[in-house]
Amino acid sequence: MLNEVLECVAARERFLLTSHARPDGDAVGSALACGQILRSLGKHADVVLSDGVPYIYRPLPYADQVVQTGLVNGHYEAAIVLECDSLARTRLEGLQPNFIINIDHHYSGKLFGHVNWIDPQACATAEMIYRLGREAGVKITKEIATCLYTAVMTDTGSFRFAGTSDRTFALAGELVRCGADPVQCAQNVYFANPTSKMRLLGSALSTLHREGSVVWMHITRAQIDDCGAFDEDAEGLVNYAISIAGVQVAVFFREMPDRRYRVSLRSKSAVNVAAVAENFGGGGHVNASGCSLDGPLSVATERVLAQVRLLLAQRPSAE
Repeated sequence: MLNEVLECVAARERFLLTSHARPDGDAVGSALACGQILRSLGKHADVVLSDGVPYIYRPLPYADQVVQTGLVNGHYEAAIVLECDSLARTRLEGLQPNFIINIDHHYSGKLFGHVNWIDPQACATAEMIYRLGREAGVKITKEIATCLYTAVMTDTGSFRFAGTSDRTFALAGELVRCGADPVQCAQNVYFANPTSKMRLLGSALSTLHREGSVVWMHITRAQIDDCGAFDEDAEGLVNYAISIAGVQVAVFFREMPDRRYRVSLRSKSAVNVAAVAENFGGGGHVNASGCSLDGPLSVATERVLAQVRLLLAQRPSAE
């Protein structure tokens, strides 16, 4: 399938690259790196994200070139949609008429493109973009390597999630050899949080509930406003909950402006929270997934927890 993607790239000149709304590190890093790889091949490439680049990823090379808009402007011969399970999730209007190249590493990935390259064995979509660049004969510069390393680092939970293997570390090592600075990449992501995020974390932790090996917490729009925070400040807060000893599943509910709830799920070992997310139209990784559902909070919480309890009850007792 990689060869088919390369053939599509070779046959076209103007590309739009995008990913899902509320982009994470893999979405941003892969899009930025892929855009630069295409430019190195002499192509025109615009990275367009409906929500723009989150604060912690703005130091990445080429991040200042990202176009933030909800509408496709201009003529493109193809759109490359990265790490996304549908065109709707991009929240970018005007993609439909384009030739769509779908690149994703989630096992729950959907075949919505004209060309679909989905590789669940890849640790991140960034791994696939690295392979694309190498196969295309593009030099992996320090800037490209920095984008890809950041994507791999964040999407593997700093090399903690299931799916991290010797191949993951070999890729990380190669990206460092190409110029990525692992210390600086980590500092930009994990040691550059705004004060508002820390205030929001405290607010979320004050709602923490535990039931055996399951914990959950939430934030409301009022809490976000009281902390002077933004929606992107909520990203990653669920990881503090899953870090608790003895916890197997952590669930985080964030109230969105439309009063629906964005749900982030994290797990340890082989507990597949993607199976929970899929029940509500979401998906993702075995250990890190998400979905959205209607409120009120009490109903949304009970619906998700019911699925989590069922998931844990079905696991072999030896685990």
